[in-house]
Amino acid sequence: MRKNILITPLAALLALSPVSAQEPEKKEYPSPNAIVDAAPASDWKAISASDLLVMDLTPDARGEARRIIIQLMPPPFSQGWIGNIRKLAAAKFWDGTSINRVQDNYVVQWGDAGYDNPESGEVEQKALPEGLVEVPESEYTTSTLPDFAGPIGFEEANEQQIAFIKNAMSIARLHMGHLDIFREDRDPDLDVKNFVMARMADRYSDINSFASGWAVGGKRDDETSETKFWPIHCYGAVGVGRNLSPNTGTGAELYTVIGHAPRHLDRNIAVVGRIIEGIDHLSSLPRGKGQLGFYADPKKRVPIQSIRLGSALPDTEPLRFEYLDTESKPFAQYADARANRRDPFFIKPAGGADICNIPVPVRRVKAE
Repeated sequence: MRKNILITPLAALLALSPVSAQEPEKKEYPSPNAIVDAAPASDWKAISASDLLVMDLTPDARGEARRIIIQLMPPPFSQGWIGNIRKLAAAKFWDGTSINRVQDNYVVQWGDAGYDNPESGEVEQKALPEGLVEVPESEYTTSTLPDFAGPIGFEEANEQQIAFIKNAMSIARLHMGHLDIFREDRDPDLDVKNFVMARMADRYSDINSFASGWAVGGKRDDETSETKFWPIHCYGAVGVGRNLSPNTGTGAELYTVIGHAPRHLDRNIAVVGRIIEGIDHLSSLPRGKGQLGFYADPKKRVPIQSIRLGSALPDTEPLRFEYLDTESKPFAQYADARANRRDPFFIKPAGGADICNIPVPVRRVKAE
């Protein structure tokens, strides 16, 4: 007697299919850190010691040193304030001043406690050195990027500049319209600026990109056809404290961001640098209980021993740092990996990232 053998369609398919077809090999993607670690030495740019600001706080409760290293903003951004900061450091203005404000998820501020601490009771202010300049509010933005020789506006721009603006704005608007730009078959050699900007359009700016290693936003004025650019308030950004407009601050009062990027401050306060090492010494400080996080009790303030330019330190304290060139292919790959995580831990790629979630890699170079 013949026996009938019942084989389901699925079972039959599996029986006939090769193993490789049943279990396609999963493509592996490197993590952002792996991409940075593999970047060749030629794609790293040195940071001059003269562009570093070194802040030493008094030792902590365990007697351990607390050093914070700030990289100052390069031209054309914020150079009036940068000039003042160099003069303040040379005059040793900050020696003996303090950390006066620590506001949770916002900023840490330092300088003269009598300058802007309404609950401190301080009435005297430390004298400023001579030669500081008053910087106009117009300096919060610039029409020139370091990568271009001239102003960026449709009327006077060259073809390269016009293409940069049009591509950036059109791709940004496509992204805001939720069109899928993260195709697997996209050109891996896509222009770095357009590649990055396409993933970072936001409500604060039409253009999001990187210039000479710094996060930059931009908007085109439809009336003047001029595009203005500005540095962005990301985590670790250092800005200039000021009073009410038209005051723009001298640079004597500085703060750093220790929370979610306060992008509403962009174009309203000068960004003059970023902390590249030691931000934990500031972000871990006790929060101030006074108005806006100011320390009402003078005993809570953390004394500042000194702030110096890196080039003014003894030769026995060499400071060598590099940043990953934001025009390089490894940076484009790194930006893509940050914006669209596909390494093993992640289940669903996000498909985009805020520009502040793509921090420019900076590393300390060991002395030979």
